[in-house]
Amino acid sequence: MFRKESLIKEKTEQAVKILQEFGIDCWITFTRESEICGDPTLVFLAPGHVTWHSAFIISATGRKRAIVGLYDKKAIEDIGAYEAVDGFVTGIKEPLLNYLKELQPKQIAINYSKTSEICDGLTHGMYLTLYEILKEAGMEDRLVSAEKIVSALRERKSPVELQAIRKAVAITEEIFEAVRYFIAPGKTEKEIAQFMLEEVRRRKLTTAWGESTCPAVFTGPDTAQAHYSPTDRQVKRGHILNMDFGVKVDDYCSDLQRTFYILEENENQAPPEVLRGFETIVQAIEEARKAMKPGVLGVEIDAIARLIVTKAGYEEFPHALGHQVGRFAHDGTALLGPRWEKYADKPFRPLEAGMVFTLEPRLTVPGRGVVTIEEMVVVTENGAEFLGRPQKELLLIR
Repeated sequence: MFRKESLIKEKTEQAVKILQEFGIDCWITFTRESEICGDPTLVFLAPGHVTWHSAFIISATGRKRAIVGLYDKKAIEDIGAYEAVDGFVTGIKEPLLNYLKELQPKQIAINYSKTSEICDGLTHGMYLTLYEILKEAGMEDRLVSAEKIVSALRERKSPVELQAIRKAVAITEEIFEAVRYFIAPGKTEKEIAQFMLEEVRRRKLTTAWGESTCPAVFTGPDTAQAHYSPTDRQVKRGHILNMDFGVKVDDYCSDLQRTFYILEENENQAPPEVLRGFETIVQAIEEARKAMKPGVLGVEIDAIARLIVTKAGYEEFPHALGHQVGRFAHDGTALLGPRWEKYADKPFRPLEAGMVFTLEPRLTVPGRGVVTIEEMVVVTENGAEFLGRPQKELLLIR
């Protein structure tokens, strides 16, 4: 059974080891009114939202302290992850300064980053507030970015996190199997999407991202291809149909894509050009997965799949090969991507055990549609393994 308390204990203990690994002696997550603009890291530190200025302080020595408004104190104490939880009434400055003077950290890591959205949870106003508080103690020059800490904490999935992700993947595969028997010529993209959403609700779950594009359904040629709502376009024979879909289980997401072919009345299998495209995608995913292991750069993995697609005569896909998945469908700093400006330094991060990635190359078969598969894998100590049952055969619809 998934419990927030177990997750927070796992992640705060993991944070201590990460601080030791990077030689940083103190990390502060500083936030307020978190339901409005909270730090994305807070989910690993507290069981719910906080109201007033709040500081979650973890030290490389193993000490863990939370300083929060009085009415937020009890819920955080009940987790049992912190040595102490201070509840203030008039303001956070005095208890925060007292504790930092006791710790005397040489560096204080805080949650800002120029290139990673998951590490940039400290607002500018909160940065100024913290800076002014620390200036009173002469510690303002000890501030450093916590990007390395937050990235590692979010990317190195714990056993509790992986259990939730595996469950989300399994349920997503169940729903893909169910919709296989609903798809038929004449059905619209909207009808197919609605069938899948009803399956999600029947299981009392939510989609991994907004329902307007989850599931995303694309049938035939000349579609938006990605990140677009289902339309009134009807399924037609001789066309490829692909879907992008995921669910959220215990706050963790899946993100998979599957490709179908709608058989002509006189066909028993897809035509050669469709099969060739599909087999190219399967090969690209498998070769990329086999090359994944700790220490390899994301850009190297992307290049393997990209070369397979282009050597087969197709245009290169206009996006990264894969992103990380966790509490969000797109979640993590390291990326399996090319050397493109928009990806900054994310493709140049080394893979680490515990990271969960998608592998999602795509190509276009003229006059038929887009062939794409999206699988999820977890990096292990020696390689990478699928988190579900990879699609190896084209799904045929009669």
